Amino acid sequence: MRNKIIWSDETKIELSGLNAKRHVWRKPGTIATMKHCGGSIMLWGCFSAAGTGRLVRIEGKMNGAKYREILDENLL
Repeated sequence: MRNKIIWSDETKIELSGLNAKRHVWRKPGTIATMKHCGGSIMLWGCFSAAGTGRLVRIEGKMNGAKYREILDENLL
């Protein structure tokens, strides 16, 4: 039964800001600078007992039509 199940999910990764916490090791006296400010990336992926599916970058805002397109191209 489990070999017929596919799990999928989407996530938004913040590149900077409050939700983009990073832990970095720096030499003492090193000054941190930001080369890129702001932004985010949305990703969708899936996996099953057979392995992983494609990782899809979602451009723009997610809506029902876009989600259906992702499913059609990557699952159905």
